[in-house]
Amino acid sequence: ILYSTPPITFTRLVARLKKKSKSVSYLLLKDIFPQNAIDLELIRSGGLIHKYLRRQEKKMYEVSDFIGCMSQANADYVKKNNPEIAPEKVEINPNSHELFEEAISYEEKKRIRVSHNIPEKATLFIYGGNLGKPQGVDFIIDFLNAQKNNPEVFIVIIGSGTEFLKLKSWFDYIKPMNEKLLSELSKKEYNKLLQSGDVGMIFLDGRFTVPNFPSRLLSYLEYKLPVLASTDINTDLGKTLTENEFGLWSESGDLITLSQNVNRLADSEELRQIMGRNGFNYFITHYTVNNSYKIIMSHFDPA
Repeated sequence: ILYSTPPITFTRLVARLKKKSKSVSYLLLKDIFPQNAIDLELIRSGGLIHKYLRRQEKKMYEVSDFIGCMSQANADYVKKNNPEIAPEKVEINPNSHELFEEAISYEEKKRIRVSHNIPEKATLFIYGGNLGKPQGVDFIIDFLNAQKNNPEVFIVIIGSGTEFLKLKSWFDYIKPMNEKLLSELSKKEYNKLLQSGDVGMIFLDGRFTVPNFPSRLLSYLEYKLPVLASTDINTDLGKTLTENEFGLWSESGDLITLSQNVNRLADSEELRQIMGRNGFNYFITHYTVNNSYKIIMSHFDPA
């Protein structure tokens, strides 16, 4: 039985199915909840809601025969904060997907840029994904403010979420010439725009104590984009991309280092190409569906 978080409310169903069919259960732990909600001050630590959700979380771990975590930091966090879990139940099984689309041509990239009024020679930085509390939108706005007069870069933010209107209000008021906000794009359109870009961006709120590992990383690596990340200090995303040389990292809130990283990537096409190739190779090695399949099936077919 395969299931993932969120949500954490599958426990009873999984327990019934296990008993009825004598199955083995495998949890793909995408988010560590409710602690991530506490970090963002959405629920109160130690309150009734927190205590109830924490009990549900522990029950889910208990009913799971195996727990696949997004990264080493995730696995370490789960074991440290849930010492009752047998350590051998916890392993690394990161987000994954298949390679579906062929790369678009240079002419197609030019056409897509023209359709969005993006200068041909500007280094195109793209963020695609959720725009909610976890992304720390206030700092994203600080970043956009700092870059709005940079003629070397063009920044596109694509997504939706609870904080989208806050971003839209800023764009409507400032009307930056080198930055754009998009809300609705089909997956095909998004992928084509992403392939027309030069750098993929990741933002996480600096208050997180839970080591999140965003899935949007995979699309950036798949399309050979170097990664510009600004996150909390508890995720090992920054360590992963810097040690494997496919991106640059700074702590959320550190606008100076983030701006320096922007300039470093904008100034060197060679650096972007090297990091893009490194990222693609890392994707093939770690983030394909075949890799996840092997991790899961190793428990049933060791050969």
